[in-house]
Amino acid sequence: MSQMPQLAACPSCEWPLESGDRFCGACGYDLSVVPPPPTDTPTITMNGTAPPPPDEAAPVSWPVAPEAGASDAPAPVHLPGDLRGTDAGGSELHAEGAQPGGAAASAQGASQVSGGAPQGEAPSPSPSGAERPARGVRFDRPAESPSSDASDASDASDASDASASSPSAPSVSSSASPPSPSSSSSSDAGDYHLAAPRPVDPRTADLSTPPAGTKTCVACRAGQVDRDGYCENCGHAQPRERDHMEQELGAVAAVSDRGLRHHRNEDAFTVSSTALPDGSPAVVAIVCDGVSSATRPDDASLAASRAAGEALLETLPRGTHPQQAMHDAIVAASNAVNSLAEEPRTAQEHAPHQNAPACTLVGAVVTSTLLIVGWVGDSRAYWVPVDRSSPPARLTEDDSWAAQMVAAGLMSEAEAYADHRAHAITGWLGADAYELEPHTASFKPDRPGVVVVCTDGLWNYAEAAEEMAEVVPLDAAQRPLHAAQVLVGHALDGGGHDNVTVAVLPFPAPPQGAGSA
Repeated sequence: MSQMPQLAACPSCEWPLESGDRFCGACGYDLSVVPPPPTDTPTITMNGTAPPPPDEAAPVSWPVAPEAGASDAPAPVHLPGDLRGTDAGGSELHAEGAQPGGAAASAQGASQVSGGAPQGEAPSPSPSGAERPARGVRFDRPAESPSSDASDASDASDASDASASSPSAPSVSSSASPPSPSSSSSSDAGDYHLAAPRPVDPRTADLSTPPAGTKTCVACRAGQVDRDGYCENCGHAQPRERDHMEQELGAVAAVSDRGLRHHRNEDAFTVSSTALPDGSPAVVAIVCDGVSSATRPDDASLAASRAAGEALLETLPRGTHPQQAMHDAIVAASNAVNSLAEEPRTAQEHAPHQNAPACTLVGAVVTSTLLIVGWVGDSRAYWVPVDRSSPPARLTEDDSWAAQMVAAGLMSEAEAYADHRAHAITGWLGADAYELEPHTASFKPDRPGVVVVCTDGLWNYAEAAEEMAEVVPLDAAQRPLHAAQVLVGHALDGGGHDNVTVAVLPFPAPPQGAGSA
């Protein structure tokens, strides 16, 4: 029969036990169920190999602990300086500030780290017979590199000035920071000193208004953007200003987006409002699409939209009929694009096969009674009535190969636009255009509605007028910016294969829309 283990206390309630107890006198715990202590030390095999058994011939000699109360003398205290050690090379290690002499020794140690010595005294040698090296990681400077780093020196001097001018600043041990270049000895002049990295956490960074003429990074919200469009802190490339643009006036709004496939936005738009000579409002929207196969298509669309918008704002208040004003605005836009092709002869010699900048244009002028559209190319304008029981309509005809096939009766509209040549334009603004033929049309709607002026980046995903009307929100006349955002989102959801630009103009123009933009 196995004997029960002798326990000093109950494993269940910690009640003291006596020798020979089989049950706890407090809780009745059965002491016979307590497993006996193991007689050996189990070994866990790691990686399939068991450790060798201990050498019984050479037992470990442990020091005998003194009995409590044997002596009234306090236990010995060991200071860091009393503990000697060696590094990997066998040299002795010494703790900082462990020399006898208290503060004087610490001051002398700090003087040795910085390369100097107390006034009137020579540096005292270390117990090993060599001067204690300064603590800090250094790399030998290459021969072709300059002898000093101005930025490191200025940082070190700024830090020393700040610590000297602040009486409450805590003292920093010389072993915790590398020596400054200004206080290093001549033998250290050719060394690099590693500076601590200074990462910027955008969560704690100063997000105050940046200085005038600079921009803050959209990624880290901390660094400044350089001239090349990259953040000086995180290196993130900044989005171009034209990648996504939105503008809203009281009676017109427009949105332009780069899309999901193109590397830049080659579309441009202009929206504005003015007043006719009788005081009635006139709202203007111009949308241009750069021809990607031409040179500088983004510059062409921007120049055309600005020139056409400025021409309309100049001629409409003078009493020019809106349809004639639209025609003149397209001519002005064409001249602006043509001027981009006037490059020096040397530039033409370097790129003899370079074609001229080109773009398409579509515009609309909305008054209290008239709706005028003008266009060149394949950008379009749609009419969507507020009362959806009335049919919508497309107000423009494309200058494209597909439109010519349909007009000649050679193909149906579905067959023509399914052909890979469908989007080959036959009319555009540019110096190499065959012949400038501005198209204009005037309408007198009998009910309120909205005019959608857009590039093919949108109507590729809602080609028919009925499809466009289904995408236009019901409250587009009251919320033109929201409607333009929804339409751009529809194109992006469909794939965003091209730049997308759309302007929404409510008809009739509300009186509060008057006034120059």
